Order: sequence, then structure tokens, then C-alpha cells
Amino acid sequence: MIKGIKDKFKYQSGVKFLKQELAKDPPVVEREKGITSIGCIVDLDKFDDANLFYDFVEDYNMRPNAVKIIGYKGHYDKNSPYSTPVFSDKDLGWNGKIENSYALEFLSREYDLLVNYYTEENLLIQLMSIKTRARFRVGFKGVDQVYNDLILDCPLNDFDTFKTELKKYLGVLNEI
Repeated sequence: MIKGIKDKFKYQSGVKFLKQELAKDPPVVEREKGITSIGCIVDLDKFDDANLFYDFVEDYNMRPNAVKIIGYKGHYDKNSPYSTPVFSDKDLGWNGKIENSYALEFLSREYDLLVNYYTEENLLIQLMSIKTRARFRVGFKGVDQVYNDLILDCPLNDFDTFKTELKKYLGVLNEI
């Protein structure tokens, strides 16, 4: 019973932190134009093949380690092997802190492009998105526009269309 109440208060403090961060101006990331590093936040409950994001390495002629992926699972077993680093709802701490070593390592880097690959709003995914330092952000139509600079309207499961549209718009914006 106590654990449930504690989790509810953690969730409420996370929502409060998120609202405060969204009210502020987004931090400016001083990086040159061009895509040399990509971070991907993927909802693995809705899209399970996160390894497709490594195709960006070939598409944008980047270094092999230039793409970093982290996945969200509503519930996951710490003993089960995942090919992608994973965080979940149980990694939420007080005041919007994320208590997961994979997530903290992901957040410690700066990216030229952040791909928010999810269509439903979720507190933990939104906290990851808002805390990630990225010069340019891309996401989907179903999510609040505050999180993304470029919003694509295509199905979540159609990765080829997403990849094609992203490349087209990055070309228009002189990013590639």
C-alpha cells in the first residue's frame, strides 16, 4: 500500500517537473549544422525493432557509433536480455529524475538530431525527450508539438516511410 502511494507522488512530482521545464525556454545547443550524431528514444511497446535505426549510419554517412538508441518498455524484466538499452516506469524518481544507468548515459551526450519515435504521450518518455540535449528534434503528429521541431505524419510501424520523409526534410533544411 505504501509503495503505491509513493509511486503516485513520484508520478505527480514528475508531472510538475515536466510542466516547469516546458514553461522555460529550451536550452540552446551550440553545434554546427549537419548531422553527425543521432539519439533515438523508441517506444518498444509499440515498435519492437529498434535496430532499424542503425540504418541512419549508412543513410547519412556517419561513424558506426554515431547512433545511440534507448527504448522504453512499460514493464521489463532486468534479467531478460534486450538488444537495446531499456528504461521503464519503475525508473522514475522524485522531481522528474530518471534512475536508470542506460538512461543517464544516453542523457550525458549531445546530439545533432533527436528522434522521438513514439506516438502516445507518456511521462517517462517525455522526461527523456525534454532532458536530452539536441539541436534538432523530430517526432510524430500524435505527440505535443512542444517536444519536436519537425513533426511527421506517418504510421509508427512504417519505418521506411519515416526514414524517407526524414531524409527529404533534412535535405530541405540543409542539414544533410
